[in-house]
Amino acid sequence: MKYTAAHWGSYQFEEGDAELTPLPDDPLPSRVGRGWQSASLNKNARILAPAVRKGWLDGDKGAARSNDSFVEVSWEDATLLAAGELTRVRDTYGSEAIFGGSYGWSSTGRFHHAQSQMRRLLALSGGFTSSRETYSHAAAEVLFPYILGLSNGAFQDDMPAMPLVAEHCEVLVSFGGISRRTAQITSSGTSIHEVGSWLETLEAKGCRIITIGPERGEATGEWWPIRPGTDTALLLALVYEIVAAGQEDRAFLDRCTSGWDDLRAYVTGETDGQPKNAAWAAEICDLPVDDIKGLAAFLPGKRSLISLAWGLQRADHGEQPLWAGLALACVLGQIGKPGTGYAFGYGSLTAVGRGKRLIPWPSLSKVPNPVKQFIPVARIADALLHPGESYAYNGQTRTYPDLKLVWWCGGNPFHHHQDLGRLEKAWARPETVIVNENAWTATARRADIVLPATTPLERDDLMFNRRDPTVLYMSQRHAPLGLARDDHAIFADIAEHLNLRDAFTEGRDVNGWLRHMWGQAQGVAQAAGFALPDFDTFKAEGRFDVPDADETRTAFKSFVADPKKHPLATETGRLTLHNATIARMALSDCPGHPTWLPPVEGGALGVDRFHLISGQPEARLHAQNDQGSESLSAKVQGREVAAFHPDAAARLGVKDGEVIKLSTARGACLCAVRLTAQMRVDCISLPTGAWYDPQEVDGVRLEVHGNPNALTLDKGCSALSQGNIAHTCVVTAEKWDGQPPALRVTRPPQIARKTA
Repeated sequence: MKYTAAHWGSYQFEEGDAELTPLPDDPLPSRVGRGWQSASLNKNARILAPAVRKGWLDGDKGAARSNDSFVEVSWEDATLLAAGELTRVRDTYGSEAIFGGSYGWSSTGRFHHAQSQMRRLLALSGGFTSSRETYSHAAAEVLFPYILGLSNGAFQDDMPAMPLVAEHCEVLVSFGGISRRTAQITSSGTSIHEVGSWLETLEAKGCRIITIGPERGEATGEWWPIRPGTDTALLLALVYEIVAAGQEDRAFLDRCTSGWDDLRAYVTGETDGQPKNAAWAAEICDLPVDDIKGLAAFLPGKRSLISLAWGLQRADHGEQPLWAGLALACVLGQIGKPGTGYAFGYGSLTAVGRGKRLIPWPSLSKVPNPVKQFIPVARIADALLHPGESYAYNGQTRTYPDLKLVWWCGGNPFHHHQDLGRLEKAWARPETVIVNENAWTATARRADIVLPATTPLERDDLMFNRRDPTVLYMSQRHAPLGLARDDHAIFADIAEHLNLRDAFTEGRDVNGWLRHMWGQAQGVAQAAGFALPDFDTFKAEGRFDVPDADETRTAFKSFVADPKKHPLATETGRLTLHNATIARMALSDCPGHPTWLPPVEGGALGVDRFHLISGQPEARLHAQNDQGSESLSAKVQGREVAAFHPDAAARLGVKDGEVIKLSTARGACLCAVRLTAQMRVDCISLPTGAWYDPQEVDGVRLEVHGNPNALTLDKGCSALSQGNIAHTCVVTAEKWDGQPPALRVTRPPQIARKTA
């Protein structure tokens, strides 16, 4: 038996098998995996040879970068061109002019991790401007060290384990929901999907589950259809009503928090004259006032868990619901107890809250980057459009670098960035864009030098996930398509042109690196109290399960037991409900305590105006596998499908399966309609990940495939974190009359097959 793995699951196969088979002990295999193999073998989507953009060869300086043909070249020519550009830009402008833009997610395997391979070469060759944080949860990454004294990663490692929640929790209040759909996925791979069974256990034991969000999704229990972007107001109102009734846990607030008096004065209206009571929140959130009062009366004294999804903070002022959620959990005093308290990210990945041992498995060794310049990850368009301009970030005033070379490896910003029309304009600014990619994504189509990379099914690797109880040897499933090479081989050849091959490879081929990393893993296992087999045995067997893997954790347990002996790494050593450090920054969009700040777009909407929800898709990971069988089968008329309330559709004269046009001041897109009553009537839910396909239609730029980021707003959620605000977006909807334009993403760009 052989094995392989992806971010959406692990699989086994024998030689000659037609399909991959999920591991037999995975209770709920991912839907995404059903389209993986077909996407890898789709020759219409795959990049089959190195290619160079014709306009770049002609010296157009990026003018035609968003709509051009390509010339195929040899690998020798392609790697020589890439090395030459790297050297030219570094010698002419300095290393800060090079942006290493990979965003990860391309491979589960720990060696063939595209971002690590790229950064290794760029660091060895002189350094590069990098990025900080993630599109997934940038607001939390910057905020949590201030208010929790932990990084987001450390908090997710330690938050209440699912088995303890299932055993102890009496009421789970879930802002943004706990989704089985997003729980298909885990970075670095997963051998099991257990979130669904955990929720079923909670429901069966009689736990009261309340899902608060504009669409019901797969939620069990009660559903509160809140107006998008207003969760902070609801959280503050719950705090107000509990305090007004004298039911707050004053002992916990005094022992374990700082700044409570400042927050209480704001919530009660002492500081601004506006009590943040249930009536106030009901109007903002479009929820019944009695429901808010009833929940506030129900929560005190219960073993409660306040859970927030990652998507909640991908919005204008995204820090505020996270901070207000912590405030509510502190008022209830359940933090530090088994299975209760405060949580962030359940269901956003399958492994968040997993009750397994955390094993610090090795990854590809890093080379220090000599360049200290960086940008917040979601500010790439700003950096390209405004070099030399200043911006605020995390208490600093920083300056955008002047980026001349962008190198993207294993990622697709024309999927995950906002306002893609604006990004297209920004993308014309660098002198050169180099992309390592396996498929003709929108980013690859907008590159100057395209280096075809293998998929994980075309190479051997190791699946190590510190939150997963299984380690797999990922065996090659099929031969590389066309002339595709793995990223290590690509960068090794470029390093050769730079006289850096020995430093880059350390004298190892792929097999040598896998053996080296396995040796490191054996040391990790020994320190953890168990033994791994030798490399050849592991490769032959393909799978190793960590013994005695079950382990449960309780966030802040030691701190709550003795705050003086185990202080947190915050400014006061306690959970901060008012943070003096943030307050001194004097940020209008992120004050010193949780605050209701209306989003830049939102509120009550009219007949043809809707809040846009752009969550993760069910049939693919981000934009990966969009041209695989499962994602293609989920489309209607070849387009992405938007969920639409029947009453809203009736107002617009739209029927199930028909095509609509969504518009904002930033752009417009087409999508098909699926009717469902499981969402607010003033909302449209259009998943991300349809490959970006803008076309000129009747003289207007129109994205025709259904990519919501043609519509979304490219603005930082605050001057603290500068995270993205994808979920703050209001669109106009109208029925599309006539035949929709043919898609262009289903065929590769025009290619001249001759040597440059």
